[in-house]
Amino acid sequence: MTFPALPAVVRDVLALIARIGLGAVVLAHGWQKIFDWTIAGTQAGFEGMGAPAPTVTAWIAAIVEFVGGILILAGAFQPIVGIIVALQMAAAWAIAHTGAGMFVGDGGPELVIAIGAGALFMAALGSGRVSVDAVLAFRRAGRTGDADAASATTGNATRVRA
Repeated sequence: MTFPALPAVVRDVLALIARIGLGAVVLAHGWQKIFDWTIAGTQAGFEGMGAPAPTVTAWIAAIVEFVGGILILAGAFQPIVGIIVALQMAAAWAIAHTGAGMFVGDGGPELVIAIGAGALFMAALGSGRVSVDAVLAFRRAGRTGDADAASATTGNATRVRA
């Protein structure tokens, strides 16, 4: 059984809502590492977890989450940002969330799995037409005359033609 595709405007609104939710969570975690805990506090926490090169990894985690959250909110460079954020979450899982069950309250990986999966989903499907990516694709398509490329870039690919 197949279901008809949702109308483009519905897909775009859903992508925007998903980006706002995912971007806000990712940005909040980056903010926390930079401004609430400070990099020194984040580094100390990473040392306690046994993270390799805790100073470097604290900076990487903070920047990826802070800047990545902003870019997800804007829908900018979604394929690249989604993969980088997902890799960051995989590292967090491996370093800090193994062997503690599933749930975040017990130190488990449920949050990093959800963020990583959401980031990969955005990377795969695009950010929709209400995004920086869509504006950039539209401008690029206008210069090259390739509307199908612009549509595919934003996750609104046209039907495949035989």
